[in-house]
Amino acid sequence: MLSPRDMLPYENEGLTQREGTAAEMRAPDPLRRDPIAEAKRQWDERGWTDASEGMAAVTSIMRTQQILLSRIDGVLKRFDLTFARFELLALLSFARSGTLPMVKASARLQVHPTSVTNAVDRLERAGLVRRVAHPTDGRGTLVEITPEGRVRALAATRELNSVVFSRPGFSATELVELNGMLGRFRRDAGDFGDDSSDDRSSHEA
Repeated sequence: MLSPRDMLPYENEGLTQREGTAAEMRAPDPLRRDPIAEAKRQWDERGWTDASEGMAAVTSIMRTQQILLSRIDGVLKRFDLTFARFELLALLSFARSGTLPMVKASARLQVHPTSVTNAVDRLERAGLVRRVAHPTDGRGTLVEITPEGRVRALAATRELNSVVFSRPGFSATELVELNGMLGRFRRDAGDFGDDSSDDRSSHEA
């Protein structure tokens, strides 16, 4: 089992660089006008009023994603991680055995298998995961998080929680409403179903 002392290098790095994180994530000088609001006005002027609100909402969501991802990247780069590699480490750390089949990791992360392979390659070179043979499927491969990977994942998660996730820029009420709206949208788009049994079993892998 990892002791708190094992986590000190990355814990200390997060603490000493906190001020740098804020500077890195500081937005550039704001524009005088909201370009998305201006685009909506242009849509309305051209008679596209039935689509202008949707255009503004979709564009705002895309821009918000860019802002939040920039903040996340500002934290994770000090841990030599991208968000894709962090997600894989976190997923493995949540698995009971610390291992998952490559195919299941791809499905859980909702990315192409090639993307998982690339992430595993980088993490394996860094000593954070390793490939192991599947015990029952001779053609399958498991990816397993290493002790160093657990340390890195935990330290990065704590910093993300502190810097980004606990203060994303929305109130508690807004977050509940936002999660509800986006969750319904994703479900209706076929992103997931209502059966959570597969979610439970994946954590037992």
